[in-house]
Amino acid sequence: MKENLFSIKGKTALITGGSRGIGLMMARGYVRAGARVYITSRKADVCHEVAQELSREGHCMALPADITKDEGLAELVGQLKRKEPSLDVLINNAGKGWEAPLDAFPDRGWDLVMDINVKSIFKLTRALLPQLEAAASRNNPARVINIGSIASEVYRAMNLYSYGASKSAVHWLTKALAAEFGTRHITVNAIAPGRFPSAMTAHVMADKERYNAEVAAIPLRRWGEENDIAGLSIFLASPAAAFITGAIIPLDGGTRLV
Repeated sequence: MKENLFSIKGKTALITGGSRGIGLMMARGYVRAGARVYITSRKADVCHEVAQELSREGHCMALPADITKDEGLAELVGQLKRKEPSLDVLINNAGKGWEAPLDAFPDRGWDLVMDINVKSIFKLTRALLPQLEAAASRNNPARVINIGSIASEVYRAMNLYSYGASKSAVHWLTKALAAEFGTRHITVNAIAPGRFPSAMTAHVMADKERYNAEVAAIPLRRWGEENDIAGLSIFLASPAAAFITGAIIPLDGGTRLV
């Protein structure tokens, strides 16, 4: 058995949406585990501020970009290429939700969510394929980790029509890319989180009655925490997960079971 079975030390990782929420949780975990981490998000000032903070514990650099726009995605890929000849881990985490009643749900709320949650994953992964292949080998594949959601299979009457549909698409795309990339020695897996603290769930946390009701309905009686998402994402990038691909792994405390 390898002594470094669960190590990602020295690996290079790019995390989209890495300046807040579960993206920040994963970025902090990767930095502490010894990876070379690049984070990207639309807000340049926040992205640089977070990278500077994380750099106190290891290696983290900001590459701000709007990956929903072709020019932003091209700039991100170009910046990364100039800094790194290869990429061990791509975490497609950037995402957005939109909540509105069906009869008032705007087209923009559908298109924007699909662009960020699905199209950007496809386009960025395709654009970074040469760098992923440069890092890949039979016994140590490069890794793509997509952040899906249990919202793809659990409906809680929250009017998140485009969000749930987009995460179902992320799960399907994960399987399709896993099959496509297998012979290139790149694994593709998805994490499907339940409730975690983030900008998208802040309104629930602010409503004590609703928050307590949600916690009471989760078999493990809590929301997800930083170690939960950081631990699973580190595992998927480690030698221990080299033979796992095309998996959709729930991280929800059992929420989907009730």
